[in-house]
Amino acid sequence: MNDAIDLVVREAALLDARRFDDWLALYDVECLYWVPLLGAAQADPRSHNAIACEDRLLLQLRVDRLKNPRAHSQHPASHCQHVLQRSVPEAGEDGEAVLRTPFIYIEARGESQVLLAGSYRHRLVRIEDGWRIREKRVDLLNPGQALPAIQLFI
Repeated sequence: MNDAIDLVVREAALLDARRFDDWLALYDVECLYWVPLLGAAQADPRSHNAIACEDRLLLQLRVDRLKNPRAHSQHPASHCQHVLQRSVPEAGEDGEAVLRTPFIYIEARGESQVLLAGSYRHRLVRIEDGWRIREKRVDLLNPGQALPAIQLFI
């Protein structure tokens, strides 16, 4: 289980370092990155609007935009810092690990800064050389605060 927990920590470190291609490589080809608009109260990504609900293709498009030097939203560039608590394993099916990780996320761009808190829920699948992220759910403590401000990945 430690290698699964290490993957969650590594994911945050890659985002903090703006290593978006390496970050995306942690995701399974059949993945879902989901930030519910209602936070933990939302049970299904398709039953209500979301802050983000992206498959692998949409994540790749976001990474491409963030790396593009002409991306208007990244002048000046956004930078982030993740502060994670210890991941707590939850029940998962065979070949899967499910982890819940409380976090604090700070994103700075120019002179503005956003501080968010919440809990990640990673569903990881085992592959031949380790783990891949099949689903990442981000339950924000105050989801309405995040809408206008987030440029990177929570």
